[in-house]
Amino acid sequence: MFSLNVPLPPALDRLAGDLHPKLTGFDRVRERHTLVCKRFGVGDVRSGKDGSKQDREAPPRGEAVDRLRERLRRPLAGTDPFEVAVTGIDVFDAPRSGSRPVVYLTVESDELIRLHRRLCASFGAVEGIEGDEYVPHITLARGGNPEPGAVAGLVDAEFDPIRWRVHALDVWDPEYREVAASVDL
Repeated sequence: MFSLNVPLPPALDRLAGDLHPKLTGFDRVRERHTLVCKRFGVGDVRSGKDGSKQDREAPPRGEAVDRLRERLRRPLAGTDPFEVAVTGIDVFDAPRSGSRPVVYLTVESDELIRLHRRLCASFGAVEGIEGDEYVPHITLARGGNPEPGAVAGLVDAEFDPIRWRVHALDVWDPEYREVAASVDL
C-alpha cells in the first residue's frame, strides 16, 4: 500500500541521466528513482479495533496516511538525520520477484539499515526482501536482453560517490505515484 522512502538529491537524477544511454536492451528503465526504507501493507494502516469487514479493508487514503504517520511516531522517535551514499552499481542476477537482471545503484548507510531493522521490528518484514534480506538500493533497470557485456560494463562504471544527509522520510503512495506525506527526523 505505502512505502517509507529516503528523499533523493538532484545529483542522483543527473547520474541516472548520464547512465540512461547505457541501459538499452532492458525491458524497463526507471525514470523515477526511489530508495525504499520500509514497505507497508493494509494491516499497517487499519485501526485494528473490532475485526469488522470495514476494519479488514484499507481505509480511505487520507485516513490511511494519518494512521501510518501515527504508527511511525514511536519507531522513528529519537532518529537523528543520517548520512547516505551511492557508491557504485551492482546487479541482482536472481531477484526474488520480477524479471532479471536488475541493475541498481548501491547504497551505503549503516544508519539506514538500523532504521530499517527497527521498523521491521515494529511492523514486520516483507519476506525475502526485508529484514536480513534488505539491500538498500536504487533500481535503474530490469529485465530484457541487454547487449553482451552491458551489465558488466555498468557494474564497472566509475563515478564520484554521491553523499547526502537525510532529514526526513517520505510516505510514498504507489497508486498515485506521489509522496503522500513527509516525516521529519
